[in-house]
Amino acid sequence: MVVPEIARFLYSNPTYARRIVHIETTEPESPRYGDLDRPLSPILENYLRCNGIHLYSHQSEAINHSRAGRNVIITTPTASGKTLAFNIPVFENLQLHPDARALYLYPTKALTNDQYHVLGNMEQFTGIPAHPAIYDGDTPQSKRAAIREHSRIILSNPHELHQVLSWHAKWRDVLSHLEFIVIDEAHRYRGVFGSHVALLIRRLLRLCSHYGSSPRFILSTATLANPQEFARHLTGQDFSLVDEDGSPHGRKSFVMYNPFYNGVGERSTHQETKDLVVSCIREDLQTLCFTGSRKMAELVTVWARDDARRSSERLAASISAYRAGFLPEERRQLERQLKEGEMKAVISTNALELGIDIGSLDAVIISGFPGTMMATRQQAGRAGRRCGEALAILVAQANPLDQYFMNHPDQFFSRSHEHAIIDTENPYIVSGHLLCAAAELPLKDDTGLDLFGESAPGLLTELASSDLVRKTSRGWVYSGRGRATEAVRLDGIPGETFRIMCNGRLLETMDRGQAYREAHKGAIMLHQGETYVVNEMDLETHAIRVTGIDVDYYTQPLKEVALSIIEIIESRVVNGVRCAFGEVDVTEHFTGYKIKRGDTIIGVEPLTLPSLTFRTKAFWFIAPPAVEQAVIGQGFDFAGGLHGAEHAIIALMPLHVMCDRWDIGGLSSPTFGEEGEPVVFVYDACEGGIGLAEKAFTLLPAIFSSAFRLVSDCRCDSGCPSCIYSPKCGNDNQPLDKAATTLILRELSAGPDSQTPLRETNQEVTVS
Repeated sequence: MVVPEIARFLYSNPTYARRIVHIETTEPESPRYGDLDRPLSPILENYLRCNGIHLYSHQSEAINHSRAGRNVIITTPTASGKTLAFNIPVFENLQLHPDARALYLYPTKALTNDQYHVLGNMEQFTGIPAHPAIYDGDTPQSKRAAIREHSRIILSNPHELHQVLSWHAKWRDVLSHLEFIVIDEAHRYRGVFGSHVALLIRRLLRLCSHYGSSPRFILSTATLANPQEFARHLTGQDFSLVDEDGSPHGRKSFVMYNPFYNGVGERSTHQETKDLVVSCIREDLQTLCFTGSRKMAELVTVWARDDARRSSERLAASISAYRAGFLPEERRQLERQLKEGEMKAVISTNALELGIDIGSLDAVIISGFPGTMMATRQQAGRAGRRCGEALAILVAQANPLDQYFMNHPDQFFSRSHEHAIIDTENPYIVSGHLLCAAAELPLKDDTGLDLFGESAPGLLTELASSDLVRKTSRGWVYSGRGRATEAVRLDGIPGETFRIMCNGRLLETMDRGQAYREAHKGAIMLHQGETYVVNEMDLETHAIRVTGIDVDYYTQPLKEVALSIIEIIESRVVNGVRCAFGEVDVTEHFTGYKIKRGDTIIGVEPLTLPSLTFRTKAFWFIAPPAVEQAVIGQGFDFAGGLHGAEHAIIALMPLHVMCDRWDIGGLSSPTFGEEGEPVVFVYDACEGGIGLAEKAFTLLPAIFSSAFRLVSDCRCDSGCPSCIYSPKCGNDNQPLDKAATTLILRELSAGPDSQTPLRETNQEVTVS
């Protein structure tokens, strides 16, 4: 069955038809080719000709920019040929300069291995000695010296780079001749991790300068709202943008599928996903399904096999899961079977979201909105990668963001991309990398101290007061105990680390905040799809001991939040409502946890944990008196309305700023501080802030408007998980009032936008 027929099949089935909200069809596009400013060498021209390659317009543009000595960021869609656009200038440079080196950074091992084979094939065909090699945590010690000495293209990842920079003397030959730094799938480096990587790259550039090189960058990324700003924050360099796609595309049908079309939902999103997977492969459509977790990928696979087995054992055998935990040989075999058409359906986590070449697919099913439009388009782009017709289906969950898109498909298909946020000024992150930099080379004004921002001199003085660095005639040097890199985790804020142990085996590490939320005593926690119960949390040794368990309930922490305004950095009036952005102190006190089975509370247990206090950035607004009077006058709960507005705004922030709702915290109060004003705060949930609230503050009119549409369009009467109920609410979603929320958000969404100052206060409130 061809794709248009499967779309008609879905409509002809009453069960499916009721759930189809919208089908968007994009027409085929013919290729647009480009010209190079000057010809390639005969060897590279022959490589393109023998492989039947005609450079698309965006590939030619990227190559021209790179040859002119400019940094380039390429943001064309999945399967548009970005890899060739950076491999050509790199191989040309290796051919022209026998000592030249290049460093390729990848976010996953699977993508690294895939591109390693691409580079090896290109070297074999052209005869240009690139000697590509992978240098990561799995590289044997016996091979490392030879790779540093002979490999001209080294493939690695940020975590490995973080560890090896302190051994830069061994990398002298690489660093002194480094001509290119290629960062593939660069959009993965955002938020806390991206901010760490940005400072890691500055450490790398400082060492390159020390050894006499000044490498060019080529960044490959999904489409972003702020590509050049993002690239500049990531690397500290200016970039030329290549964003006009010249590659051909086949016709694609994108189906918006809502199991909760009636506001209730008869079956779970993942059960509906299983039905669609089986229907597609029965109609001979090779299908890739994305789920949100390893455990769910395995469950959907089991359900689909059981269903398919009723009609064909062979069909059931052609369904497999694909996730990060597989052994390398298992992953490679599945990739080969999928690419060669032996496997009819693969249910995956986002491990296959990236640009691994797995051949042509007919259909992609996305089980739940993956959090960003960028990820959605990347996943959907895995279908029709060879210009054929393709089908993509987004199966909605009950959460607010999914239901917002189901109620507003026009917004889904017409909206611009999200902003990717990197904050290179977080003092806690900068301090960690100053320690690492001081351990690599003495830090002084003429050796790249400016790379770490204006706050660096003051932060070094603070580190010196803790005996972590000391000033010498050569500059600031590291004086702490142990390796500096061991104290800096690229995926978190420097600070106390808790170790999760099961039968003496380390499962993972968490910072204190995450440990309090997810791994307190009695908590049911998930690790790589497996369930564990926390038996002990030792606050002195930072050890958490867990046991594997199979249960049908889960735990939810309860907390009180206190907040005080330290400084108002900026203020404005949005639609007649006073708003501000600034620095705040947040104190979280975890008081207990609920034990729940589904939505039913089966127990409540107390917790005795020290309070968590951290300084971060927030935006907030003060509800006008007229709104308060209108809400109370109609008999609604004003506090419940503010709380509901807080939840709706947080739920839809990922629509505008690339983040997860778990990266953000909130607080609302009808009587905040000495003035007793009704206030809603939204803050970055990490110490020092990471730029999310700051970017959101510039987008408040759009955020308020989308939050209002979310709540007003929801079919429920008094609030539900699709609008104002939050799974992360520490107050157990009390109080909440949907009608009051709607009135407040309506006021936020209408009226003139202007700028007026807010007076600075030092207020504090506690909400429980």
